[in-house]
Amino acid sequence: MLTHTFCHLPGIGPKREKQLWNKGMQTWEQALAALDTVPANRTVCEGLRESMDRLAGEDAAYFAARLPASEHYRLFKQFRHRAVFLDIETTGLSDWDDITTIALYDGNSVRYYVRDQNLDRFPRDIEDYGLIITYNGKTFDLPFIRSRLGCRLDQAHIDLRYVLAALGFKGGLKRCEKAMGLDRGDLDGVDGSFAIVLWEEYRRTGNIKALDTLLAYNIEDVINLETLMVRAYNLKADAMGFPPRLQEPEGAANPVTPDLALVNRLKSRLFC
Repeated sequence: MLTHTFCHLPGIGPKREKQLWNKGMQTWEQALAALDTVPANRTVCEGLRESMDRLAGEDAAYFAARLPASEHYRLFKQFRHRAVFLDIETTGLSDWDDITTIALYDGNSVRYYVRDQNLDRFPRDIEDYGLIITYNGKTFDLPFIRSRLGCRLDQAHIDLRYVLAALGFKGGLKRCEKAMGLDRGDLDGVDGSFAIVLWEEYRRTGNIKALDTLLAYNIEDVINLETLMVRAYNLKADAMGFPPRLQEPEGAANPVTPDLALVNRLKSRLFC
């Protein structure tokens, strides 16, 4: 999809991009071949050459800085090998709250971090990736991490909240999952507010099962983000007429097991 993209170039918006496609210039190479001999198109051609160089250099941030948030999905196919899905849990939403856990999933393996255990390893580990994918990370996860852990996080970023909203899927991650046919199974009904309860239970009692359940929930978020990303990408590609579609992931097995009896007991305590 990225090599069909022109709207990151100065002076080219969605309307002109479609005009180029309709004239047979559906890739950077095709556009260069058609436009390179016309002096008036010099700026566009220079931008196309730079785009080719940036892609060859795996500079995802270059394109992310030049595309609107709703179009960042175009980065996914070319930079999937350097992508990581990220989600955090916190003690709350205020300026004085802290990160409790962070989960990362790169399509192959899961990493997770826990406050007062290994959270200090996150700033080093995140540098292994060139593209971060979140849901609502632009306004929540990434600012929280930057302020609490001092990370720059200047990688390219796809926030699926904006991509899915452009496709008509709104109302939070869990609602988007359901609308796109994803089932959380035993963790259905556990949300961000309940994640705070699980952390408080762990800190108050030392019950490791509460921490495991929190981590299982956090990890489920990042595993599901991959499926949402692929489905959103394919829907966009289909609508724009640019096959082939990406194959859907089989979905990783969650390495941490939640304690459903604990979940039910805590829910009973909260809602009795």
